[in-house]
Amino acid sequence: MEDRPTQEAMRLFTTEYGALWAVETGNGLPPLCPARQEVTFAETRPEDVAEVAAAMNLPAVEPIWERLGNGRRCFHLRANGQIATYGWVTRGVECVGELERQFHLHDDEVYIWDCGTVATWRQHGFYSALLSHLIYRLHEEGLARIWIGASRQNRPSIQGFANAGFQPVVDCSYGRVSRLTFLWIQHAPAAPHALIQAAYRILLNAHERRLGSLAIGYLK
Repeated sequence: MEDRPTQEAMRLFTTEYGALWAVETGNGLPPLCPARQEVTFAETRPEDVAEVAAAMNLPAVEPIWERLGNGRRCFHLRANGQIATYGWVTRGVECVGELERQFHLHDDEVYIWDCGTVATWRQHGFYSALLSHLIYRLHEEGLARIWIGASRQNRPSIQGFANAGFQPVVDCSYGRVSRLTFLWIQHAPAAPHALIQAAYRILLNAHERRLGSLAIGYLK
């Protein structure tokens, strides 16, 4: 995820189609979703940074250190001693570049983002297993609500959400023409009202005005 584009870098128009899913840990945890081979789950430590950067295909370790220094956390699964999949976790505020906005989370909420699986370790159920382990770990830390999102076109990620026990909350369609923004939010049929309202709170930023399921704004 990246910060909002600067005036110089911002394209004339953009569109994005996203999905936001959640787990409320107070309602009982979903069954632990195992990987198809033995793995170990851990939080990324300083000694792991170079390996995480390699797993993320980054040419340098500085972006990892910057994220960790800003309070973000990274978790990973190892298979045969190697990092196979990873994911980042934020409390507080996270910039979501694809939707050109910030997510503002309550103290008992957390957002999982920028997950990936090393190509040679795909098709082993590692991504679903990582998310499942994260649900249990974050529940142990007292987090009541865990959010995760992806592009609606990213079917592997969406399937991983479902496998791990997340439930769909809203789909959102975002568009911007110059500095005029439009965000249309569709509720998942089975999503509880409280989760839907929380999704609106997270998604809408100060420059937007809500008109039913549509939010219109102007980026200054």
